[in-house]
Amino acid sequence: MATLTLSQLDKNYGAFHAVKGIDLDVADGEFVALVGPSGCGKSTTLRMIAGLEDITGGDIRIGDRVVNDLAPRARNISMVFQSYALYPHMTVGENMGFTLKIAGRDKAEIDAAVAEAARALEITQLLDRRPAQLSGGQRQRVAMGRAIVRDPDVFLFDEPLSNLDAKLRGQMRTEIKQLHARLKATVVYVTHDQVEAMTLADRIVIMKDGNIEQVGTPDEVFNQPASQFVAGFIGSPPMNMADAVTTATGLRFANGLELPMPPGFNVAEGRKVVFGLRPDDLYPEGHGIHSEGGHAVTTMDLTVDLSEPLGNETLLFVDLADKRFTGRMLNPRRVTPGEVMTFHLDLSNAHLFDADSGLSLRGA
Repeated sequence: MATLTLSQLDKNYGAFHAVKGIDLDVADGEFVALVGPSGCGKSTTLRMIAGLEDITGGDIRIGDRVVNDLAPRARNISMVFQSYALYPHMTVGENMGFTLKIAGRDKAEIDAAVAEAARALEITQLLDRRPAQLSGGQRQRVAMGRAIVRDPDVFLFDEPLSNLDAKLRGQMRTEIKQLHARLKATVVYVTHDQVEAMTLADRIVIMKDGNIEQVGTPDEVFNQPASQFVAGFIGSPPMNMADAVTTATGLRFANGLELPMPPGFNVAEGRKVVFGLRPDDLYPEGHGIHSEGGHAVTTMDLTVDLSEPLGNETLLFVDLADKRFTGRMLNPRRVTPGEVMTFHLDLSNAHLFDADSGLSLRGA
């Protein structure tokens, strides 16, 4: 395997600036996920790494080689596509070994590589079948097997699970994670699904409008979002947010509600901010993930507008600061619309963002 370095990587499509001079270092054996909304530049970045898109500026380095002008087959990368891209007239074994065949490898070497990859993916019994005889999950395993046999420097995944149903996606996430642990491969994985990114990646790269908003571990991007955009993008349900103005003692919202200043923030009085609180930190008394009565917990009675039972938890929707906020109720009981409940707001995990720039004010 090898390192991957992007330096001031740029891509224009005419007047449209798709990727705007991004920098990224991926360590040998690291699993990095690129996430962001449609049109953010994540798939374009992946295709430039693969050599499927010409770059406008900057450098792509794989190991100690600058590969800007190399053809895809000369970059020693393997790519797994959303559509599987299997040859329908070939068997599974022939699909997996095809790239080695056109590279001129001898049959014994190809057969050994295919057999080893098939064992790792538990598809040995499928080697004589054709793609039309396989389920979606089996086809995706074959596509991964075809990538593995090449023993590439870097694996590239382009939304590989988006065509699968929810149950199979969960199963395949586990298999990809186990496969990465065995291969210790360098992986760049593009997805629009934050759950995939959070569960699979060592680090997550969050993109917006062709720029990188934040790079960090799953824990860092969830608990220490660098911007309002990252805070709203990572987390399900998303972070609750409302506009406020700082006062001498805390925050004042448009409807007159006042809250203490969250710990960790030292913001001048009169500044326009966006207050953020995750659903985990807004919970009914006795039904929260956090301990009750901490120094940064504020308590208030709120009316439940709507509830969504999810089995082991219930999402509760309440009006707070003239905004609909989502709370999370663990060990739930039945809740009826219009019921008034005592809620805890754990401000120790709250966030503040500058209203103009959207950047986090923690430590500002």
